[in-house]
Amino acid sequence: MTKIVRQPFEVSERVAEMSVSSTLRAMQRAMAMRAAGVDVVDLGAGEPDFDTPAHVKLAAAEAMRRGETKYTATGGTRELQRAIIGYYEREFGARLEPREVMATAGGKQAIFNAVVTLINPGDEVLLARPYWVTFPEIVKFAGATPVVVETESDGFQLTADAVARALNARTRLLIINSPSNPSGRVVPPAEFRRIVETCAGRGVYVVSDECYLQFVYPPGEVFSAASLPPELRARLCIAGSFSKTYAMTGWRIGYALAQPEWIEAMLLVQGHSTSNPNSISQAAATEAMNASQDCVREMLAEYARRREWIGGALSEIPGFKCFAPEGAFYAFPDVRGCLYDDVKTSADFAEKLLNDEQVVVTDGAGFGADGYIRISYATSMERLREGVRRIRRVAEACAR
Repeated sequence: MTKIVRQPFEVSERVAEMSVSSTLRAMQRAMAMRAAGVDVVDLGAGEPDFDTPAHVKLAAAEAMRRGETKYTATGGTRELQRAIIGYYEREFGARLEPREVMATAGGKQAIFNAVVTLINPGDEVLLARPYWVTFPEIVKFAGATPVVVETESDGFQLTADAVARALNARTRLLIINSPSNPSGRVVPPAEFRRIVETCAGRGVYVVSDECYLQFVYPPGEVFSAASLPPELRARLCIAGSFSKTYAMTGWRIGYALAQPEWIEAMLLVQGHSTSNPNSISQAAATEAMNASQDCVREMLAEYARRREWIGGALSEIPGFKCFAPEGAFYAFPDVRGCLYDDVKTSADFAEKLLNDEQVVVTDGAGFGADGYIRISYATSMERLREGVRRIRRVAEACAR
């Protein structure tokens, strides 16, 4: 009989370096509390509280009835590619070719594909602080070093000057997320172009994460990097998602737009990881982009109403400092005025909110911004009001 060697499982070095997603951890804690019957106010969720639009769900049901339940091309169906191309031409005047478009299993996979096909060990990747929690983990997984571009002194607004100061001979890539998760900041179109020009002039590539593309509040402007001239787009990959715009988080469908050679490399990675995205989700996404965008405008109007209310409410809480978000659906208050002997960090403050008042928020440290918390207003006004009441009680107790 063969002797079996028994030893503890040892995780790979690259995975061992990864941190647990703070956003997913907050979501899981909220789910566990609700399952236990706790009256939890979940302000940590990074997903719309709206249902997927009815016409999008109907398109998925019809696709299933037609038997569209088989493999598709790795980069998605021709129908979805055409829908994406048509959408960007209508909305932004951008001209794309099918070989510049691929569908992915969510926007996160588009970013992952883009990074691992471009980055080599020893490269550096610029991330504006605060950054989405997944960015540095993907960079480290690819064997590169994440380098933070400080923006707090500019109100968390990324500028071309800040990027220029951070560039060096090892810089290979900059990742931009506008509108930003978690800060809600939006890079103005002219400044965005300056940033890409700055990078292109130094041979640096750019990934533009446009997950919250349409969620911009006046007087801000909805802008896609796809509208930049071809010479700049040659060094650019756009990661898009249906999750937020169409309330399709569970459908896991997104896309990437890039030069043909970059797309070809990403298709190679995707072909050996997830193959094609879900065929039914592709049919739903095709309908979402081809149909009227009234559903998006309705969601944005409701987010705008909540944004206006929560901005004023948070600014009245003792110890809080909060600027008005320009996009997405998050407030990102500075809570350092609430820290004291037993509550030393924003993580401690978030834990106190959870333990004392059953309010779930996301600690800013996971976004590279200790001292801040992310509050999602992708929930009803009733729950927002209740959540702010509870937060205020904890803040007042900390201030005493």
